[in-house]
Amino acid sequence: MPNKFISRLTAFVAIVMVAMSPVHAQDDERAQRDSKKTKQAQAVSKDVYESIQKAQELVDAKEFNGALRIMQRLYDPEELTEYEQANVLNYLGFIYYNMDDIPNALKTYQQMIRVPGLEPQLLKATTYTVAQLYTMEEQYANALRALDEWFVLETNPAPEPFILKAQNLYQLQRYEEMIEPVESAMDVARARNKEVKEDWYALLNFAYFQLENYAKVRDIQKILLNNWPKKRYWFSLAGAFTELGEDRNLVNAYYASFMQGMLEKDSEFVTMAQLFMQREVPFKAAELLDKEMTAGRVAKNAKNYRLLAQALQLAMEDERAIPALTEAAKLTEDGELDVRLGNTYLNVGEHAECVKSVRTGLRKGGLKNPDNAQISLGMCLYNLKQYSDAKAAFREAAKTSRSRRIAGQWITVIDADMERNEQIRLAEKAARDKQREVAERRRAADRA
Repeated sequence: MPNKFISRLTAFVAIVMVAMSPVHAQDDERAQRDSKKTKQAQAVSKDVYESIQKAQELVDAKEFNGALRIMQRLYDPEELTEYEQANVLNYLGFIYYNMDDIPNALKTYQQMIRVPGLEPQLLKATTYTVAQLYTMEEQYANALRALDEWFVLETNPAPEPFILKAQNLYQLQRYEEMIEPVESAMDVARARNKEVKEDWYALLNFAYFQLENYAKVRDIQKILLNNWPKKRYWFSLAGAFTELGEDRNLVNAYYASFMQGMLEKDSEFVTMAQLFMQREVPFKAAELLDKEMTAGRVAKNAKNYRLLAQALQLAMEDERAIPALTEAAKLTEDGELDVRLGNTYLNVGEHAECVKSVRTGLRKGGLKNPDNAQISLGMCLYNLKQYSDAKAAFREAAKTSRSRRIAGQWITVIDADMERNEQIRLAEKAARDKQREVAERRRAADRA
């Protein structure tokens, strides 16, 4: 805003300077200067003109204090016509502005507005300048009042004043009131075949977002993306889809930004992986995480290793999930991931590793469902035919009502296996005994 404002003030002063001419006022005009009914001559005296010219030279040389002293000495309502007062105050305000003395610039322009018979165009321009200065001073309510006065004076406003009004309303958190001036600015721009600017849509989008009108936010983001495709607009669109419950469109929006190479942060890649899993394409999630963790763009922490392992397991890639789970388990104090690693070993038939991992998890503790861990341990021990230890694990699991039935079933299976194995052992022993008996008889017969 400051650069645009300087340009406007510079143009404003230039208009006034062109309007002035070195005309010597007549004695009878000076005698009638205080008469409010007398129409003031639209010219300045030679002395006033030359003083302003000298001040202009000092301003050009950035000697603002010198220019200020000249204009302060020059301003005397008793000695100047209304037209001269307006010109002097205009340039005085300009000097204050260039000195970054906005309060005095405001005061001066407000004084200028009160000059009787101020030319309508100058009144209009100065009123708008006051609105801009109030905005710069963060006096937003005063800025809005000045803008309302300006809109009364200006019958055919350009788009920019409407935007200035919306910006002040935004600062006052009057979000619903922002919508009308922004849309008016857009209508005026279209009517004049001018560009509807990107930041106008962004301002309108913010108003609707604050009002939680996510359907409007979604529609505005689509316009922004069509005209100014940027990462933040994809993310805002994804956010709108989230709020509207349009999950499929959410994934599509995020995927579009991913395919355009717009994802950069750890959290962005992780979110994309989670969305892949939501769309039931866990293999893509695993590929993405594995690639970005290897490249160092996604942190190698327990949370991300866990997500990678989950994606691989859902993709039926248990063996590939083992390294990720192993790393994740190393980085956690509780035993949850060790137990999950044990279950993965169970799935791929590595029962000894399963026992080792589950026991590590039980030793670490902090398990949500230790009975489930005991079930896993019992199953691994059963497959290793370590029946006594397996039964001990299942008996531990059976202490929880939730696991009592399945643990009992496993114990029954183990008992049956043990009984069957015992019957087999006894049968094999009887067969061996019978073989020995037959052999001894043959040896005895041979001796006879």
